[in-house]
Amino acid sequence: MEVSALQQMLSKAKQQMEDLQRQVNSVTVEASAGGGMVSVKMNGQKQVVELRIEPDVFNSKDQEMLQDLVRAAVNEAGRRVDEELANQMKSIASGIPGISGIKIPGLF
Repeated sequence: MEVSALQQMLSKAKQQMEDLQRQVNSVTVEASAGGGMVSVKMNGQKQVVELRIEPDVFNSKDQEMLQDLVRAAVNEAGRRVDEELANQMKSIASGIPGISGIKIPGLF
């Protein structure tokens, strides 16, 4: 393989990695539990950026229920982030010759 062809491939890979990072940074998902009693917004880096708890949850004074609802909403948001990023990775990988058939655990 010629050096210029290798440099082109590396340059394209770097550009695609930068595109992927921008996509990860732009991902935001929302999930809820308990019929919307607890809602969570999470970014592509799996950081909770917003947590909303309906006042009715506090009225019940059931600490265990609140913990379960928060845990369920956060876990669902994390699953949705994984799903969204996997879909985006499939889209990116389809544009790279020879990589679309490769399975990367946790991504596809």
